[in-house]
Amino acid sequence: MKILVVGSGGREHAIIKALKKSPEAEKIYALPGNGGMAADAECVNIGAKDIEGIVKFAQENAVDFAVVAPDDPLALGAVDALEAAGIPSFGPTKAAARIEASKVFSKNLMEKYHIPTAACHISTDMQDALSYLESAPAPIVIKADGLALGKGVVIAKTREEAKAAVIDMMENKVFGDSGNRVVIEEFLEGPEVSVLAFTDGKTLKPMVSSMDHKRALDDDQGLNTGGMGTIAPNPFYTEEVAARCMEEIFIPTVKAMQMEGCPFKGCLYFGLMLTKDGPKVIEYNCRFGDPETQVVLPLLKSDLLTIFQAVRNETLADCQVEFDTGAACCVVMASKGYPQKYETGFPITLTPDTDTVTTYVAGAKLDEQGHLLTGGGRVLGVTATGKCLHCAVKNAYEAVEKTSFANAYYRKDIGRRALNKEA
Repeated sequence: MKILVVGSGGREHAIIKALKKSPEAEKIYALPGNGGMAADAECVNIGAKDIEGIVKFAQENAVDFAVVAPDDPLALGAVDALEAAGIPSFGPTKAAARIEASKVFSKNLMEKYHIPTAACHISTDMQDALSYLESAPAPIVIKADGLALGKGVVIAKTREEAKAAVIDMMENKVFGDSGNRVVIEEFLEGPEVSVLAFTDGKTLKPMVSSMDHKRALDDDQGLNTGGMGTIAPNPFYTEEVAARCMEEIFIPTVKAMQMEGCPFKGCLYFGLMLTKDGPKVIEYNCRFGDPETQVVLPLLKSDLLTIFQAVRNETLADCQVEFDTGAACCVVMASKGYPQKYETGFPITLTPDTDTVTTYVAGAKLDEQGHLLTGGGRVLGVTATGKCLHCAVKNAYEAVEKTSFANAYYRKDIGRRALNKEA
């Protein structure tokens, strides 16, 4: 089969490496991909948001199956367009992708169908939002309604910070039209858990849980990022918690999307907070999370392409989805200065992949001589597996020590919180 994967980051590289294991995968295209993916797929310089260009390429190259991984093309209707052109595809429709593309849609959905989440106030007018904040308790969370490259959420410690965030979003348009509406949300406390799940709109099969490390610096200090590392499974996500999430959150969400006339088919991401009152939804994503994908897929024992096809064909109930009982750890190696200003263009020395170590390339390019150079903020995801979490963390950091590029930065404490929990 000829497979097309839309996207260019570490998530897409992880998906491509997993798809390569399938005996049915003859050829994989990455649109647009990046310099580090070139060893695993043919990179084609067509942007992820160029829906017309993606469809045209798929038709002209007789693509048998397409995987749309990032949020933007899903929200723009990439899967709708590919399916209309006769290309079987993995991913939600434009209507279903609203579960991530609009915070207002997802909050209204959870309220209507009684899915546990933080209490909130939705504002379409800046003065209304500022007035609400006059008496709201702090800390409080301010979210831009639309997509904002994962940066449209501000956890304000004071009312003044909250008001500044509202003004930035609604008046200064720091996130463009995504800030036309804001969600002002109760601040939840407790361990965070990420759970990715395959769903064909009827059946839902969760993947192994994971723990993201969002802050740029050790000990969860510094600015929020797209993710500096992950571990799986998450020790806070016990069998008891998992059963409760399935009953109170996962199945109700799938049924809610059915009832709204936009059944969700694809990878549904649940960002959860395990509060003293039970698990609650912080956010939904309409696709694989990054870097969560880089620890979840290495533990997948089943054939990913077969699962993708079952999701698309609505036969997931009959499909085996099995994960290894071990653990995985991903350490993100970033450019110094990320998530703010940073330099690129430095040569990268990679550690060869082994049975236990895989390096996913997120932000890199090839020069004219074919040398791999840094090309983004988050450059690499160095992932290792092991029989236990301690082994996986140890293996990951040993691999990081053998991987290098100038101005490299990474956190030294990925997995520490989880290991402390297990101790």
